[in-house]
Amino acid sequence: MTITAPRFGTAPLLRLLLITAALLGTVLAGTASAHAALTGSNPKDGAVLATAPKDVTLTFSEQVALGNDSIRVLDPKSKRVDTGELNNLCSGNIIKYGVTLHAGLPEGTYTVAWQAVSADSHPIAGAFTFSIGAPSKTAVELPKQEAGGGLVGTLYGIARYAAYAGFVVLVGGAAFVLACWPRGANARPVQRLVVQGWVTLTAATLAMLLLRNPYTGSGEVGDAFDLAGLQAVLATKTGAALVSRLLLLGAAALFIAVLFGAYAKRITDADADADAEPDAGTSTGATTGAGGDAQERAKEQKDLSFGLAIGGTVVATGIAATWALSEHASTGIQPGVAMPVDVLHLLAVAAWLGGLVALLVALHRTPAIDRSAVLRFSRVAFWSVVVLAATGLYQSWRQVGSWSALTGTSYGRLLLLKIGLVGVLVGVAWISRRWTARLSETGTAAHADTEAEVEAEAEAIADTEAVGDAEAGAATTDAAQASDDPVRAAQLARQQAAVATAKRKRIKDADPERAGLRRSVLTEAGVAVVLLAVTTVLTSTEPGRTEEQAARAGSSGASTAVPDRPVDITLPFDTGGTDGKGTARLTLSPGRSGANELHLWVNRPNGRPLDAPEVKVAFTLTAEKIGPLPVVPDRVGTGHWSASNLQIPLPGEWRVQITVRTSDIDQSTVEKNVKVG
Repeated sequence: MTITAPRFGTAPLLRLLLITAALLGTVLAGTASAHAALTGSNPKDGAVLATAPKDVTLTFSEQVALGNDSIRVLDPKSKRVDTGELNNLCSGNIIKYGVTLHAGLPEGTYTVAWQAVSADSHPIAGAFTFSIGAPSKTAVELPKQEAGGGLVGTLYGIARYAAYAGFVVLVGGAAFVLACWPRGANARPVQRLVVQGWVTLTAATLAMLLLRNPYTGSGEVGDAFDLAGLQAVLATKTGAALVSRLLLLGAAALFIAVLFGAYAKRITDADADADAEPDAGTSTGATTGAGGDAQERAKEQKDLSFGLAIGGTVVATGIAATWALSEHASTGIQPGVAMPVDVLHLLAVAAWLGGLVALLVALHRTPAIDRSAVLRFSRVAFWSVVVLAATGLYQSWRQVGSWSALTGTSYGRLLLLKIGLVGVLVGVAWISRRWTARLSETGTAAHADTEAEVEAEAEAIADTEAVGDAEAGAATTDAAQASDDPVRAAQLARQQAAVATAKRKRIKDADPERAGLRRSVLTEAGVAVVLLAVTTVLTSTEPGRTEEQAARAGSSGASTAVPDRPVDITLPFDTGGTDGKGTARLTLSPGRSGANELHLWVNRPNGRPLDAPEVKVAFTLTAEKIGPLPVVPDRVGTGHWSASNLQIPLPGEWRVQITVRTSDIDQSTVEKNVKVG
């Protein structure tokens, strides 16, 4: 009976390679954002100050690592004007750092350039300007290359992708052998697959360790071999995680040696015991002795399998933990829950996708894989998907935080793409399960019969070749018969290779169910490659929760003031009349509930003071329905007003409204939310 298998194209392997290349290009071209984000600064970006500040402070959404050169303040001539000593101003949940400025800074535009490493190991950087007195020209050139970009960023991205791929193949392939197909321990293609996974993960980890210093610093490839920089990397959380991974990979090498050495030998002995049958003349005592030896070997195999399962699980969990301890799971909300969930997620991915790759190799390279092994992997894949769904749901909530972030942020959109790919993968896996169900014992028997036929055909071909060799030998001289003929030897080798290839192809093509399963598994592997690439991008993309937080801080203009720091805001205005454009800068000191001192400066676009006929200020605490509380400041000088003993009754987020009138009929009101401690 002819069985029609579902086809996914005439050249699936070629398309898989094209998809892989395209996805790698997408991964390498994408920009890497970071978990932490700059949510505020003092002075603000673009602020025009009447007097020089004593220091510059930066506020972040998450914990970051900085050094004395991480925040640099440069004057208009590109000369550094800070003391070069980092001030830790963190308090509770407020992550704030700053540098002290030299006294007596002249008027002009100053540039603040900063660079840090987020708690989840990704570099972040930025720059902004503020002016003292009035804006001026500046010779400072801001860096055009994004932190973690350039050639070093590309190489680091490749290493990250390779590390994930190597982990999946190593862990998933080994788990496939132990849990689904023990005889695969003797299959050379499966052995090569697992070893290649180990080599890939080890090489990628070493590359990441060397590239870490330039990746988070200079961006120069040559600095990868800077011993001082490498020593600094080893002192960081990420460096410790990478070194721990290398040590665990040493244990993994021992595991692989036992799996494909002693364990594979036990499997071979067990198969030999199963195939051996006692002769009719064998004595009862000899039979009993042989049976006892077989039972002893079976017990040893069982103990070794149990030991490998426990040891392999510990090593795989440890390797997965090196990611959880150094990336997104280790920072943000609920890290104590997020890290073990992340480990489970990674192990489930490896068991499913890595096992899928091992199954694909077994189906294409070792046609002898039995139906029971495929069925066992089907069950492993099912429970892996269940774990993935549960852990993925938690991770999505933790990193996204809201429905708006799911569609309005890069992380959310990538997550939706990943969910769609998982859906496609599950659909194709369902087709594979149907092919697995159609694998019957009859089909297995037919497969064995076909293999026997091919063996007989191969023997016939060999006999024919032997006759041909005899005839050829009769036609040659005695001297030629006595010596080796390299041409003839090469010809025989090609013939033997052709016979072996034809044998494998006929065995594979003789089983339609297996052919259909191979095509569906190949399609699964193609989708898995895309899924792995999207997952790699997700690990280096700023989570939606953080991105929305930074966006809200930027759009609402909420001040990042803390109880011991003054409020300082600058707002542009346009009354629509003559000389009606400029900026209004307001400071509120000490910036907390109770008595405060208010100062207001109004400047033209060129930074010169604007003596407006009237200015007014109002404060409103919307959450408590307080206000607006009107304030009419006194004129101190040209473009400068102040009010003393201004009472702010409660802490909270206050809306500050500034009204500027530039003529009898032209006025404008601008507003901004500020936090008052």
